[in-house]
Amino acid sequence: MQTNHHKILTANVHHLDQHLLSKYEERGGYQAIRKVLKQTPEEVIQEVKASGLRGRGGAGFPTGMKWGFVPKNLGKPIYLLNNADESEPGTFKDRLLMERDPHLCIEGMMIAAWALGANWSCLYIRGEYGYPAVRMEQAIEEAYKKGYLGKNIFGTTFSLDIVVHRGAGAYICGEETGLIESLEGNKGQPRLKPPFPAVVGLYGCPTVVNNTETLATLPWIILNGASAYAKIGTEKSAGTKLFSASGHINKPGVYEVDLGYSLLDFINNECGGIRGGKKLKAVIPGGSSVQVLRADELEGVKLDYESIKGAGSMLGSGGFMVMDESTDMVEACLNLQHFYSHESCGQCTPCREGANWVQKIVGRIYDGAGTYSDIPLLKSVTSQIAGHTICPFGDALVTPVLSFIEKFPEEFNTRIAQANGIPTFNTGEELSSQVLDAVSENAKNVAANV
Repeated sequence: MQTNHHKILTANVHHLDQHLLSKYEERGGYQAIRKVLKQTPEEVIQEVKASGLRGRGGAGFPTGMKWGFVPKNLGKPIYLLNNADESEPGTFKDRLLMERDPHLCIEGMMIAAWALGANWSCLYIRGEYGYPAVRMEQAIEEAYKKGYLGKNIFGTTFSLDIVVHRGAGAYICGEETGLIESLEGNKGQPRLKPPFPAVVGLYGCPTVVNNTETLATLPWIILNGASAYAKIGTEKSAGTKLFSASGHINKPGVYEVDLGYSLLDFINNECGGIRGGKKLKAVIPGGSSVQVLRADELEGVKLDYESIKGAGSMLGSGGFMVMDESTDMVEACLNLQHFYSHESCGQCTPCREGANWVQKIVGRIYDGAGTYSDIPLLKSVTSQIAGHTICPFGDALVTPVLSFIEKFPEEFNTRIAQANGIPTFNTGEELSSQVLDAVSENAKNVAANV
């Protein structure tokens, strides 16, 4: 049985004609922007701050506070960028919004642009999202023809142009400064911060980068008020959140639930339980770059930023991946490392070289050729990646492999033991003296020198 939740983002996605401007308006669309244009930009920023809305792209930074960092009266244009480069493995929530309710995304961008004083905005969309890109382009064209975009919108002094820019399939362009570099025609490689984009962003001008889900939430907040939104969810995690549920569940898909909802109830109620009646083994709650959680760690955990953090992971982008008892965790780890090795932009040596090393070592363990030095070696290599790169990509590739080793050491160690002629191995993270005695002198020497 599905639990009732507030439908802020998905109220109309079931209507097959919701992508049309006329139908969007019939269902209450473009009323929030009309209301906003009667307010001052500062009033809108304060309303968003009071709502408690946090960025839905992964970091969870307060949206209104981010807007407040933009300096005033610099004499430079201000840009708003909609980050629709949804490339995090396991995440496909923004795709639903752009395909089913594109005008909601546009109206959210208009509200943010007014609050920031921006007259030009860009939807930067993942290159592989062909159909969502077409939907957004068609919706933007409709808005221009109706006079809702362009000059003097709704008879006011507000003018806004929106363009769609398709990425070239680089995961790193989901990082805001990598996205900005790409828009400028450069390699999609992140910048050092500071300066932050709010001060020095696109073309050296103040720039705000917000996620699609974040922006699409704004019309509801404006129409219903900040206090109404703040009452949903928890004190520190207000509102609803979209979760892209995938893996060994009966009903994969995108679900909108109130923040603070029980994680296990989400699996059983919204996701229809574990497929084939098997037992739950693990969950990655926020996309591939966050820590995996074992089934025995999930009791009492709720779907909000603080609860997931308390359990040892992150809410991230809401890429909710479920694994049952049949999952080979070494293989799952290797699958993720294939991705990160491929997607490193190559700018930072620790990441460029380390990503390949991590993939090779995990691959060696999976292929049955692992040695007893491999786990210490993985820890050594990852320690030289995390915190040593310009952007968080290095941490993102390190987090899954360390998490899998920590949470499922027996699966890694059993493969290594079997590769060295020992049929079973049931100890934890550290190798027992009994196993070490069974290893060749050469292997012991290698392990001792790592």
